[in-house]
Amino acid sequence: MLRKKSFVAALLSLMLFLSAALPVSANVAVSSPSVILIESSTGEVIYELNSTERRSPASITKIMTLLLTFEALDSGKISLTDQVITSEHASSMGGSQVYLAEGETQTLDTMIKCIAVSSGNDASVAVAEHIAGSEEAFVALMNEKAAELGMVDTHFEDCCGLSDSDNHYTSAKDVAIMSRELTTKYPDIFHYTTIWMEDITHETRQGTSPFTLSSTNKLLKQYQWTTGLKTGSTSKAKYCFSATASKDGIDLIAVVMGAPDYKTRFGDAQTLLTYGFSVCNLYIDENQDALPPLPVEGGVAEETGIAYQGEFRHLDTAGNDLGAVEKLLELPETVQAPVEKGAEAGRARYLLNGTELGSVPILFTEDIEKAGYPDYLKKIYGFFLV
Repeated sequence: MLRKKSFVAALLSLMLFLSAALPVSANVAVSSPSVILIESSTGEVIYELNSTERRSPASITKIMTLLLTFEALDSGKISLTDQVITSEHASSMGGSQVYLAEGETQTLDTMIKCIAVSSGNDASVAVAEHIAGSEEAFVALMNEKAAELGMVDTHFEDCCGLSDSDNHYTSAKDVAIMSRELTTKYPDIFHYTTIWMEDITHETRQGTSPFTLSSTNKLLKQYQWTTGLKTGSTSKAKYCFSATASKDGIDLIAVVMGAPDYKTRFGDAQTLLTYGFSVCNLYIDENQDALPPLPVEGGVAEETGIAYQGEFRHLDTAGNDLGAVEKLLELPETVQAPVEKGAEAGRARYLLNGTELGSVPILFTEDIEKAGYPDYLKKIYGFFLV
């Protein structure tokens, strides 16, 4: 009997150990061969499956096209009111299109809707030519940006995803990277990716005619937290999707590549997002509190200001009590001149149950030069005048 109890206890201990060792993500059931789920503000991976496998991306290529478009808008190179002319090359695009005629002019704002809502290949090429002069020059910018973002499993050959070349590829992880870059830096993209249907007007030499843009993102009607982002499908790529959603202050990105059909594409994305919202909890410290100045020894000023470099975020998927997070400031009692603005003065460290979650640098906010002989004379002179 004692042996039986010992065996049961040992078995239970083993089961508890194995359950603790299993990743939380083991509970996610998807059918697509390559997926990834990340939390947007931190970029942390919640779940992944073959996420670095190189695959044909189809129209989710346009995420990079949209990213470069918003970068050009941000820099002032272009504006939403720009008149974008459709070239013969742009109008000849097959696949998903909004049927822009050669010579047709639309505002950049309308062209972005054509790309983001209806996945217009013709609009993508027209915008690429408007920004870079030619599609080829724009694609070069796409590959430069991919390299800059660390998208090591990506190479583009066109700006819309029509290419069936083996040299036009990306991975679920890289799609998540460019999706995060677009949505976190340029949240105005959601003004476009949340449109379900909208009418535009074709204006050509033959006259005007209405055209209805219809979203390719069916999750907008199936999942209430959906905010975007981009679908894609070809016979080679099968069905792809970069899905974004926001709920209770949590922003997620789920990328699905190579799904066998469109239902699986949307189903897997929703499964990933639902799982993410069920396990994610964010600790956020905006670090808005003012920090007292630090005394300076041997400087032309007796103290220097300091400030946090930025906010601190920690993503928890293990159900920890984030109310127990402790914040510790590590700062010297005094600093020695010279002091350089932007240099690190110390750190704010965040601990949970004795384990460090991360830290934020605390920086000097001004330059303090080292005091020379004339500076000391001024101090002495000022002392006696008081």
